[in-house]
Amino acid sequence: MNLFNLLDENTIITDSEFGNKDDVINALVDTLSGKVPEEALETVRTRVFERESVMSTGVGKGLAIPHCKTKVVDDNFAAFVKLEKPLDFNSIDGEPVRIIFLLVGPESKHSMHIKLLSRISRLMNSSSFREKILTAESKQAILEAFKEEEEKYFIA
Repeated sequence: MNLFNLLDENTIITDSEFGNKDDVINALVDTLSGKVPEEALETVRTRVFERESVMSTGVGKGLAIPHCKTKVVDDNFAAFVKLEKPLDFNSIDGEPVRIIFLLVGPESKHSMHIKLLSRISRLMNSSSFREKILTAESKQAILEAFKEEEEKYFIA
């Protein structure tokens, strides 16, 4: 499964500012409306915040990966935001974030969830890829950047 297949123009947020990490997480979860059954959306939101309360998903290098697994979804879903102004996310390196990738998956597919988290981390470890994302001028450009980067590393 490819990350760029989990994203589309409705699940990408650009040119936005948020007051705090709760606001941005809520906005990311809201982008899943219409993909995740409405009755499941609040459970997803609760699970993401529960996971965040255990330990911040601000992983460093300006990146956060809020995520959860839950019984209320049968497939993987993702949302992405590129922030105009850095936001404090209680990251492990103490630095604010500008790139946030939300990942939601079913509890029954634990290994796929781990693989997708690993893939996000590997892609975002590339400073040139992060810069490409941060300078992208449209949602379509962000999608293309993900596709090109994944094809470079993961598709034979």
